[in-house]
Amino acid sequence: MKTSAKLLFTYLFILLNVISAIAKSSRPNIVFILTDDQDVFLFGHNPLPKAEQLIGKAGMTFSNMFVTSPLCCPSRSSILTGKYLHNHHVLNNSISGGCSSSAWQKNEEIKAFPTYLKLKGYETFFAGKYLNQYGKKQAGGVEHVPPGWDHWNGLVGNSRYYNYSLSVNGKEEIHGDDYGKDYLTDVIHRQAVDFLTNKRSHRPFFMMLSTPACHAPFDSAPQFMKNFTDKKAPRTKSFNIAGKDKHWLVSKALNPMPADTIKTIDDYFRKRWRTLLSVDDMIEDLVNHLKDRGELDNTFIFFTSDNGYHLGQFSLPWDKRQLYDFDIRVPLMVRGPGIKPNTTSDESVMSIDLAPTFLDIVGLNFNKSKESFDGSSFKSILTEQPHPFRASVLVEYHGEYTEKITNCPKLLGQRMYICNNHCVCEDSWNNTYGCVRRQTPKDSYKYCAMQDSANFLEVYDLKNDPNELKNIAKIASPDLLTDLSQELARLSLCKGPTCHPGSEKSSTLS
Repeated sequence: MKTSAKLLFTYLFILLNVISAIAKSSRPNIVFILTDDQDVFLFGHNPLPKAEQLIGKAGMTFSNMFVTSPLCCPSRSSILTGKYLHNHHVLNNSISGGCSSSAWQKNEEIKAFPTYLKLKGYETFFAGKYLNQYGKKQAGGVEHVPPGWDHWNGLVGNSRYYNYSLSVNGKEEIHGDDYGKDYLTDVIHRQAVDFLTNKRSHRPFFMMLSTPACHAPFDSAPQFMKNFTDKKAPRTKSFNIAGKDKHWLVSKALNPMPADTIKTIDDYFRKRWRTLLSVDDMIEDLVNHLKDRGELDNTFIFFTSDNGYHLGQFSLPWDKRQLYDFDIRVPLMVRGPGIKPNTTSDESVMSIDLAPTFLDIVGLNFNKSKESFDGSSFKSILTEQPHPFRASVLVEYHGEYTEKITNCPKLLGQRMYICNNHCVCEDSWNNTYGCVRRQTPKDSYKYCAMQDSANFLEVYDLKNDPNELKNIAKIASPDLLTDLSQELARLSLCKGPTCHPGSEKSSTLS
């Protein structure tokens, strides 16, 4: 009897462990795909028909997804922390500006969303671009593996496709220029598939795949080099026209643009699209692997970008950093359990909302915590449940450069940087601004205050002027300007719950 009782106890113990493992494995997985510099305004989603079919058509597509700042490192820092710039203090792409700095690692990185996922029992995997200064000697070198990641494959520095280094769990892995071995998007692809194939634990997983596409230097896979040869950059209503009544940096752009500039713009447009074709193949393969493993129906897949891009708008040839929708609006598609296929949402969501949404999905809701994020979960939007409506989003940018450039006759004496061959400058020390973008069922406005000696304002009626052609700062009603100015001031100082929908003029949607 004693032996039988012991056997029974052993069987029960095994059974309980099996039940526990099954319960843990039933928690949803999350795959987060982040592209680089992918726009919406210039139809940057068009080269991704597989992604649109397998994520967008299989789930929800958002038409109003905005970044907190139109620059890589500040935006990515907001994604990781769920915080606005004025709270995580990463101002630009340099270490002195906070990007992957010791202060960031000490104060913010330790509280980024992966750390909470790991504590919740998730197996975490990262591959690709992290932050622009990651892996540099001043940022701790390749030995520094950000907390929260079980499997780490982090790109050293900024986006590259060839000739780069990865930190593979803290050890340097050097890559050259052999397409079959080194093309970064494909390396990320293979690493992700290997993780899924060799995964042995019963823990649910979070996978972040951060591709270089479609960031410069725009190196596409060899098989795609002749795609889109008949395409040109979209001739939007703001293409190759003077930026009237705009901040000095935009108004100084050459107009009309020289023919060789337009030729380069069209070439960059095609090259950017070509880089995305490898991302589309990766997404198709990942979905197929998840399906083969029987995990697709229990997996959320998020797809978005860190910022938008422009190609010729207001005669600015190519870059981001500006306050207009082409630089701050990005794609967002999500599929997963409980999300009705082929649905859309036009509600305003932000990059700071991703972290709390991920954690809400796994059972952690920080919205009412003193340590809560500036962003708030949009899980209820995904499942079409009642939720607070966000009327206003905040966009912040701090001019990155302080060098004095003297080779641009029309701009002599200004403090600026990034003068290309056609002497068009995309950034300067006083290209620093805060914008509030307010959208309600009745109206839509953008109010931007430049932090320069002129205290310049740009205000747009987006409902009647979606291309932001006419600055109405001098003719708008004083009441409107006061209202928008106060909203900008409020959001520029907000923290945690005071940033959430419900702390503003909002309503509840069902």
